[in-house]
Amino acid sequence: MNVILKTDIKGLGYKNDLVDVKPGYGRNYLIPQGFAVLATPSNKRILEENIKQAAHKAEKIKTEAENLAAKIEQTVLEIKAKIGESGKIFGKVTTLQISDALAEKGIDVDRKKIAISQTVATAGEFEAEIDLHREVKTSVKFNVVAE
Repeated sequence: MNVILKTDIKGLGYKNDLVDVKPGYGRNYLIPQGFAVLATPSNKRILEENIKQAAHKAEKIKTEAENLAAKIEQTVLEIKAKIGESGKIFGKVTTLQISDALAEKGIDVDRKKIAISQTVATAGEFEAEIDLHREVKTSVKFNVVAE
């Protein structure tokens, strides 16, 4: 079943992408939630027109994302956590903490666009991936230190 995405969906695609999904997933989840519409010929024409109109806006957004990525790559964050005597942290470091730390540095990134690849269970230096745009991905280094 072909659908046109109305929003970015992690692991599936970005807004205005034409994707092939299983019929049950499309009919029972994507379409009722408003995340997608059926890829009918008329909806495809509407999509093409929307893409033409948004082409120069998209270039501006991509440039802004590239500038933000350059700024993020130069940044090293410090995340404070409670650490036990064995060196392990209580709880875990989340994308919300990274997003808040970036906001303190004047960089606004939605926590849903941040992914931590490895489990952060001890103090040390780690890296998180940030998906700023469909073509612009970057990473930020963060140090977990004792509170």
